[in-house]
Amino acid sequence: AASEAAFGVYVHIPFCSSRCDYCAFATWTDRHHLQGAYVAAVKTEIARAVDAGMSPASSVFFGGGTPSLLPASELMEILSGIPLTASAEVTVECNPDTVTAALADAYKAGGVTRISMGVQSMVPKVLQALGRTHRPDNVAAAVGHVRAAGFATFNLDLIYGSPVEWADDWARTLEEVLALDPPHVSAYALTVEAGTPLALDSTRHPDDDDQADKYLVANERFRQAGLSNYEISNWAIPNHECRHNWLYWEQGEYRGFGCAAHSHEGGRRWWNVRTPERFIAMIGEFQDPVASDERLDAEAYRLERLQLALRTRVGVSRCALAPADLDEFLDAQLIETVGDRIVLTPKGRLLANAVSVRLRAGRTV
Repeated sequence: AASEAAFGVYVHIPFCSSRCDYCAFATWTDRHHLQGAYVAAVKTEIARAVDAGMSPASSVFFGGGTPSLLPASELMEILSGIPLTASAEVTVECNPDTVTAALADAYKAGGVTRISMGVQSMVPKVLQALGRTHRPDNVAAAVGHVRAAGFATFNLDLIYGSPVEWADDWARTLEEVLALDPPHVSAYALTVEAGTPLALDSTRHPDDDDQADKYLVANERFRQAGLSNYEISNWAIPNHECRHNWLYWEQGEYRGFGCAAHSHEGGRRWWNVRTPERFIAMIGEFQDPVASDERLDAEAYRLERLQLALRTRVGVSRCALAPADLDEFLDAQLIETVGDRIVLTPKGRLLANAVSVRLRAGRTV
């Protein structure tokens, strides 16, 4: 888990070559002409934060969008402006299609330590149903480039639950992904977000029971492959957990740079304006590009901390649940006790929200 001094930096790269049908993120496929101005604005925003005394980052995460669409030299210029701790983790999200030997080498030379690739599925019809553009055989090639460049760790992202994905399609994806021997895998249930093409077509919406079955199959296969679950949707071999994500789950402090990026410091959360045009303009006019902010009261903050901890293998203290609730969830096999702590069982992870709403914030974490 993250240390007390952990501090994260997130950099949002809002450009994509095509938009996935399930995506509701602040990404654009028709703004590539803004890339140069956007990179300059992000570098300026970071420089201002550094001048104001920003702490060195123990983890940096370039997300989006597709950060690997930017020339590697531009991404590394952004990274070079961020002060880092001695052993900082630096992750870049990549589309397998964009990973070449040259790109992987440039990232490694520039200080990136971890690559996260959006694989989603290894079955062409499932990729097509998700609106993804890469071919499954590109994944093995991309992993080969990442390994050859000398990266000690990387992640493969999966999405399950498309109605066109049969149980044997999911099994095939799991087998082909595990054959690549990844040190970290994330698997997310397909979620219908308002305003997306997926939301508009109910025939493409996932089925809860199907997703639950696929989750349990994946969890068991990952366990057999030596990947242990450390957060509901994340599995890793020991010491390959994503430190940047741990920071979020531990309610750590982080700064977000770029359009739509979120920050959290001292109990205050704020987020930047959503569009790249507005972000570039505000930075150019020496304005703070913040759209809005919020501050949780102490009780809400404690409750959120418990809810986040419950999602992880760390779990929460037994006294975070009333005795009757504790007994009920133990009987239903949704939780198990480890010493004086409670952790979700695989079945419980599927019903995490049901357990979450009974947590008592006044208790210790």
